[in-house]
Amino acid sequence: MAPPPQSSDAAPRTPAPPVPDRRPRPMVERLGMAGIALVLAALFAVVAVAAFAGGEPFLGVMGVIGCLMVVWVGGLTLFRG
Repeated sequence: MAPPPQSSDAAPRTPAPPVPDRRPRPMVERLGMAGIALVLAALFAVVAVAAFAGGEPFLGVMGVIGCLMVVWVGGLTLFRG
């Protein structure tokens, strides 16, 4: 008995995904990104103050949370690279 014929519609091989670059970012880039984070955090803080002054406590709390999250991520970017 002969072996079954090989089909030519075998799935093509997909290339492996590229390996991400794990080198730390340059200090200039980290300082720039942390500066942008500070500007965005200040904007969230302004929203929070305006919301609390306008009698919208939920929006104020959300503004404070946004401010803290942006400061946190900016700090991680600056200190961890």
